[in-house]
Amino acid sequence: MLVERRRPRAADVGVFGVGHHTYWDQFPGLRDELLGHLDAFEKQVQANGVRTQSFGLIDQAESAYAALKRIKAAGLDLLFCDMLTYATSATWGILARELDGPIVLVALPPLKAMDYERATTRMELANDNICSLPEFTGVAVRMGKEPPPLIIGALSDDPGAAAEVAEWCDVAKVLHDLRGARIGQMGHVLEAMLDMHSDPTAFTAHFGLHVVQTEPDDILRQMRGVTDEQAEAKKETMLSFFDTPEPQADPVTRKLTDEDLDVAARVAVALDRFIEEKDLDGLAYYYEAEPGSETRQVMANLIVGNSLLTAAGFPMCGESDLKTCLAMLIMDRLDIGGSFAEFHPIDFNEGFILVGHDGPHHLNVAEGRPVLRSLLKYHGKPGAGASVEFKLKEGPISMLGITQTYDGRFKFVIAEGESVGGPIPATGNTNTRGYFKPDAVTFLKRWCAEGPTHHFALGVGHRAEAIRKVANSLGIESVIVSAQD
Repeated sequence: MLVERRRPRAADVGVFGVGHHTYWDQFPGLRDELLGHLDAFEKQVQANGVRTQSFGLIDQAESAYAALKRIKAAGLDLLFCDMLTYATSATWGILARELDGPIVLVALPPLKAMDYERATTRMELANDNICSLPEFTGVAVRMGKEPPPLIIGALSDDPGAAAEVAEWCDVAKVLHDLRGARIGQMGHVLEAMLDMHSDPTAFTAHFGLHVVQTEPDDILRQMRGVTDEQAEAKKETMLSFFDTPEPQADPVTRKLTDEDLDVAARVAVALDRFIEEKDLDGLAYYYEAEPGSETRQVMANLIVGNSLLTAAGFPMCGESDLKTCLAMLIMDRLDIGGSFAEFHPIDFNEGFILVGHDGPHHLNVAEGRPVLRSLLKYHGKPGAGASVEFKLKEGPISMLGITQTYDGRFKFVIAEGESVGGPIPATGNTNTRGYFKPDAVTFLKRWCAEGPTHHFALGVGHRAEAIRKVANSLGIESVIVSAQD
């Protein structure tokens, strides 16, 4: 079973085409043919679950300046420039200078090859999509911008090009939800973890989101209003998603108790209300509270409810790690999960690293049904209660760690690996057998050389390039940890 996403992924994507106005009188019908290609490309973009707005054909400087105002007013997350035929860079220069969001140049001719025996100048012009790419990229640099990303392929029957378009639409969905996101911060960073401290204002400056300061009492107040009927309904939901096996070797664990299930269910209902009341898109939290208090009981029993919320599209991150909460949000909006993780022991015999954490987690990327166990203690933290255990789906995986440099700037540390089947410790925590090239030790040295924090978001699929596209679109430094020998 999957936890249903409560808010659909969405983005606002603009499309415009470029051409050369001189051609229209020279080759009657060419303009209409190219507009048909533009319409076909817009439909391809729409098929990726985004809202599109077309700004038509820009074929000279005047139409570029006129379109600029409309494009700026549209509030776009991404803009595709469809290189329909040769176009002078006057159709592009002012847009490159004035627009801050990502613009992707797309060169997708309708023919994979011309019919050379019947080829005409008109046929060539209708397939001359790459001709202006050097001119456009060079002018972008002269406008003080980075060379824009390119998609080169065929308009139809080209899976590679279609996948690139789809990936950029995924990036747009990330950018859409980062801008204006409300990430709650509750309590404080776990004592002495210097790598996790961060400035909420910096998140607004670099990502356009707002950090909402919240209090443990906000959840406690909601929990006091939870009825028995609501708690029972939440228990049914939990038991429909989780198995509750007998304990194994770890004396800290025991079979899920009715008491722990009841507390976890009541806290989960309170969390749903809390998220709605504060209009949050995620939460980074940690608070110890007084021993034996209601507040400690609540704060020690967030893992199950927060795992359900994380899978529903609301990343919830323990130890008040705002940076990893953001990494989890990015992965979720790429639709690849985003579970809270860190490095656990290396298996030197089989060459893998256990990667996981004590919660919360993205249940939709679990291999099989996740497990609930009662824990007599949370290692390194106060309290006891229900906890989530699973491993990631077998196959390719990606990691995103968000760190900060000496001058306070954000940096994305990205890697790919493989989740391989095999037993994991039955400790009530997630653990995945992560295999990383060229080998576990070399990979770990290379990862640490990039100055990461000790947490990262863990997701399914090899999506390092998509994550790097997000970083580039935001002007954030990024590195993909090399797998080369």
